[in-house]
Amino acid sequence: MSWSVRVVPNRYADSVRLMSLARTLRSRDGVRGCEVAMGTPANLAELHRLGADVDASGGDLVIAVDAADAEGVLAEAERELAAAPAGDATAAAAVRPRSLDEAMRGPGPQPPPNIALVSVPGEYAVLEAHRALSRGMHVFLFSDHVDLADEIELKRRAERLGLLVMGPGCGTAMLGGVGLGFANVVRPGGVGIVAAAGTGAQEVACLIDAAGGGVSHIVGVGGRDLSHDVGGLMFRAGMAMLDGDAGTETLLLVSKPPAPEVARALADAVPPGRRVVAAFVGWDGGEAPFEVHSTLEGGALAAVGAEVPPAGELRARVLAGRQRSAGRPVVGLYSGGSLAHEAAMILERELGPVAGNVGHGDGPGHAVHDLGEEEYTRGRPHPMVDLDVRVEMLRELVRSDAAGCVLLDVVLGHGSHPDPATELAEAVAAAARGATVIARVCGTPADPQDAGRQATTLRDAGALVAPSNAAAARLAVEAVR
Repeated sequence: MSWSVRVVPNRYADSVRLMSLARTLRSRDGVRGCEVAMGTPANLAELHRLGADVDASGGDLVIAVDAADAEGVLAEAERELAAAPAGDATAAAAVRPRSLDEAMRGPGPQPPPNIALVSVPGEYAVLEAHRALSRGMHVFLFSDHVDLADEIELKRRAERLGLLVMGPGCGTAMLGGVGLGFANVVRPGGVGIVAAAGTGAQEVACLIDAAGGGVSHIVGVGGRDLSHDVGGLMFRAGMAMLDGDAGTETLLLVSKPPAPEVARALADAVPPGRRVVAAFVGWDGGEAPFEVHSTLEGGALAAVGAEVPPAGELRARVLAGRQRSAGRPVVGLYSGGSLAHEAAMILERELGPVAGNVGHGDGPGHAVHDLGEEEYTRGRPHPMVDLDVRVEMLRELVRSDAAGCVLLDVVLGHGSHPDPATELAEAVAAAARGATVIARVCGTPADPQDAGRQATTLRDAGALVAPSNAAAARLAVEAVR
C-alpha cells in the first residue's frame, strides 16, 4: 500500500468519532485504505504494521490514506474533523472538561463527583486512575492494555482508601440505576451483581429482568480480578459494598472460574446471613463457599428462584432442520467475550474441542470466535458498535458453505449499535438458507433498541432466537450432533 499521511498537531478527537470517520472514508470510490487515530505509541505501531511510518505524539491526530486522490481524501477528513460533532457544539464545549481538575470543579454549584470514568489509552490510564483515587473517587477503568503490576497497585491502593477500581477493561457497571460503559435498562430489584465479565453481567441482568426480577447495582471489576495475582481484591470490596446496600437482598457473582485459592478466600468475604449465588462459567463442580452454577443462565435464574424454561417449539424447529445441519460444524461469531466463552464451554462438553480464539481446539470443525479480542479490533470500534467484521465473516461462511449451525449474540443497551439486527439481517438471511442460525438477543424491551423488535427482525431473516445464550448453545449441539 502507498500511504499519504497528515499529522494535525495538538488536536484531540474521540476514538469512536475517528473510527467512524475512517469507516466512512474507506467506502469512497478509489480509497484502498484509511486510518484516522490519535498518535499514541500503540496506534503508531499499528500504522507501521500496515506500512505507514508516522512521526507524531500522543496528543496529535494522524490521518493516513491510501487512495487514488489521496489529497482530496485527506482534505475531506480535515474538514470533517474541523466540523462540530453532532449536537450543540457551543454548549458542549462550554461544559466539556479537558482534565480531571476541570471535571472536579464542574460548571457550577453541585455535589462533588464520586466516580471517574477513565477511557484513555492504557499507557495514560494508570496515572488518571491514581489521580481520581487521590481525589477520593471510585474509578470505572474502561481502558485496557494496563499492566498487571499497575492493576494490582491500583487495587491495593483503592482497598486501603475504601474505594473501588472497576477494571481495567471493565465494560459494564450500573450504580444507583446509572449505567456505565455498555449497560442495559433493567428493572430495579434485590439482586446485586459483582462481575469480572462485562457481557456476562449484561446477560445475567437481562435474564433476571426477563424472569420478573430486578437488579440493585452492578459492580464490574475487570477480567483479571479473580486471578491468583490479583486475588479478588475488588471482588471482595464489591461484595462488601453491596452487602451494605439496603436494596440488595441476594449477591450474584459472575466470572469465569476463579483461581482455586481465590475461590476459597471468597468464603471470608461472604456476608453473614446474606444469600450468595455464583455464575462461574465453566465451573467444574468443586467445593465453594456458596451456591455455584456453571452457566450465566443457571446463576441468574437461581438468584431469582426461576426455572430454566423448556426448549419446546425451538427444539422442534432445530430438529426439523437437521437435514442441513447434522454432522456439520457449529461456528459461533460473538461480540461478547463472556458469551463466547459460555458457548464454547457448552459445545466442548458435548462435542469435543472447539477451535477459534476461545476454545481449546486448533483444527477444522467447530469454532467459536470472540470478535472483541484485539486481533479483530485493531483500528476498529468494539463489535457491539461496529458489525462490519461479523457481517463479512457471515458472508464468508455462506461462500464457503462451512457451517451447519451458526451461533450469534446480539447485545443491546446503551453504548451498543442502535439497530444491530437490521445491520445483520441480510447476512443472516443468506446464512439461514444453508444452515441453522441461532441467535441470542441480550437485552430488554426497555433498551433503546427494544429487544422484542430486534428478535422479530432476526426471526424474519430466518434465525431462531433463543431465550438465553446457554439455551442457544444447547440447541446448536442438538442441531449438529
